[in-house]
Amino acid sequence: MPSLFDPITLGAVDAPNRILMAPLTRGRADRDAVPTDMMVEYYTQRASAGLIISEATGISREGLGWPFAPGLWTDAQVAAWKPVTDSVHAAGGRIVAQLWHMGRQVHSSVIGGQPVSSSATATEGQAHTFEGKQDFEVARPLELNEIPRLLNDYELATKNALAAGFDGVQIHAANGYLIDQFLRDNANLRTDEYGGSIENRVRLLREVAERVISVAGADRVSVRLSPNGDSQGVDDSNPEPLFTAAAKALSDLRIAFLELREPGPDGTFGRTDVPKLSPAIRKVFKGVLVVNSDYDTLEKAQAELDKGDADAISFGRPFIANPDLPERLRAGAPLAKDDAKTWYSQGPEGYIDYPALETANA
Repeated sequence: MPSLFDPITLGAVDAPNRILMAPLTRGRADRDAVPTDMMVEYYTQRASAGLIISEATGISREGLGWPFAPGLWTDAQVAAWKPVTDSVHAAGGRIVAQLWHMGRQVHSSVIGGQPVSSSATATEGQAHTFEGKQDFEVARPLELNEIPRLLNDYELATKNALAAGFDGVQIHAANGYLIDQFLRDNANLRTDEYGGSIENRVRLLREVAERVISVAGADRVSVRLSPNGDSQGVDDSNPEPLFTAAAKALSDLRIAFLELREPGPDGTFGRTDVPKLSPAIRKVFKGVLVVNSDYDTLEKAQAELDKGDADAISFGRPFIANPDLPERLRAGAPLAKDDAKTWYSQGPEGYIDYPALETANA
């Protein structure tokens, strides 16, 4: 069985190890979703990851409701991402952009209009806004004649990601955001060709993937799914046939890799007792499979590779406080703890001030 420290080919990307950096929303862009100078240092510090998957990055203002998250729909955003990718590459790293449409998980005060979703539904709880948390609003269903416009937004964001120097893109189809809202039957109440049967509910995911592949090539496209939960109230009555069908469709498109966000009962971000579906997905997805969620030790992560259920592991929270995570794992060094109060603080604290192992030991 491979080791976490063995190289792996992820489509067009040759990764030197199987320790990927999972997407982590950190809120350090400006109000116009333009990346800031701090983000150059942050990503460069983590360039030893086998591959960096960027924080979720909006494809449009409609789709980006998280305050101070970055986007990829304007020239200013592209220009500001370029120093990030240049610096990561100069440090020997590889980085792809995760493309995000949040669907109903936004607030009108941020996006400037009513949220959109698969159907007229609302998320329970409150949305993050520039003015603090506010109650989620009822979304309006995307009309059939709007689907081409949505696909165009994904196409533009993909072109912009490549222009900004990213090595590829990842389609965010997990965690209860727009594509997940189309996939799952408690959020998708449609009666047209995008609702009802599993085939219909997978249709938007497939069409988005096909459009993104038409720009970047399949070997520079990956997808994130969250088949067993962590979906912010977006659930399905029978997830296994749904997500094996989605994975089979993506396998047929020969994407670079599929990442699965699978929390357990003790998960940090979302908890679920629903069994992991990666073993079933492994049977139908013929490409590189990456698993994610609460792998906070070398032993836990290596065990997944040893079982054969995954080819690589994406680490999220451990990369916050351990910028040189692969070296720490290789050395058997203790992992530094992060401070949740600074996750989205907009400042350098808890963002670029965590030392590398060599500095910490000194």
